[in-house]
Amino acid sequence: MKLAIDCRMSGKSGIGTFLDSIIPFFILSGTSILFLGLPQKKQEEIEQGISSDGKSEGKNLKFIPCGIKNFSLKEMLAFPREVLDEINSCDAYFSPYCNVPGRIFSRGIKIPVYTTIHDVIFLDMPEIAGKAGTFIRKQIYKRAIRLSKGIFTVSEFSRERIIKKLGCKKKLTVVYNGVPLYNEEENSAEGSEKSKSILFVGNIKKHKGLATLIPAFIKFRNSLSLTEEEKPQLLIVGSKENFRTADLELQELISSAEKNNIVFTGFLPDEELKQLLASAKILVQPSLYEGFGIPPLQALYSGTKAIISDIPVFKEIYADLPVCFFKAGNVDDLAQKLALVYFDDAPLPNFKKTYSYKNTANKILNSILEDIRG
Repeated sequence: MKLAIDCRMSGKSGIGTFLDSIIPFFILSGTSILFLGLPQKKQEEIEQGISSDGKSEGKNLKFIPCGIKNFSLKEMLAFPREVLDEINSCDAYFSPYCNVPGRIFSRGIKIPVYTTIHDVIFLDMPEIAGKAGTFIRKQIYKRAIRLSKGIFTVSEFSRERIIKKLGCKKKLTVVYNGVPLYNEEENSAEGSEKSKSILFVGNIKKHKGLATLIPAFIKFRNSLSLTEEEKPQLLIVGSKENFRTADLELQELISSAEKNNIVFTGFLPDEELKQLLASAKILVQPSLYEGFGIPPLQALYSGTKAIISDIPVFKEIYADLPVCFFKAGNVDDLAQKLALVYFDDAPLPNFKKTYSYKNTANKILNSILEDIRG
């Protein structure tokens, strides 16, 4: 099988992380791959890796540049003919998201198309994008479904919501996320001394639950009979400047974060994040909505305890893992769980590490291969 892959989101967070995490396993499978729009740096990393290992997989790889922006009118209506010709020389086309190139008065991509809808948060929480933004995103989802032979998603929860909100009748396959490769390394957390830090990792958006976490942390911290130096700090891996909210009370809490020992770290490179995950006392994921939710997995794989909201997808993903659930959106319950877990010095119990991007990549490849073979 020769597979064309849309790589224009490589190197970015979110979808880019998903894509970059499965690409190595696509290559190792020996599949012939056409990389569309892969950034030069990523291409060089792949070529250097193949060269240093002396592997033959490089003969099966081809790279073509493409600077057309995702979800632009040019992508949907005027995608370059020469790029479409390259794509159509393959057996199947895979997109890590729900965008599909096209060309007006043309069939565009003629080979089977497989897209990925990670979640439908904009349809479940329309207040995030507003009426116009929600309508546009719904049309994008519907277009992807119409043009796809099969769709991938990252949880049974998302699968159910896609069917419910979009009436999807196409083949819809769940391929769970994994953790970044550095979290899968053996002994990656060995020797890490625990700090007093409570950690939050993720985009600084309303549905991530900071409106619950920040007041819960302050309430927990103020209840402690400790000196200021002994009290824990909350590290938020995200930029304070990028946080926007209409909640004036929360905005005030953020503006006075320093006096409550709340630190916005900004962007962190992988190695720093890896060390922070291993040294944190607790990771908290207070999300109100997720399609999957990776940070708690990263924490567990790093030997760090996790407190997470009891939203349906977390109940699905983390049902058999040693996490502590709290009532989503409930400040008092989260403050109580923080006190319970923070002073519990028992180590994490052993657990089965079932989530891996190797499994994700293999399931995607096997599903496409079985599908096109009929």
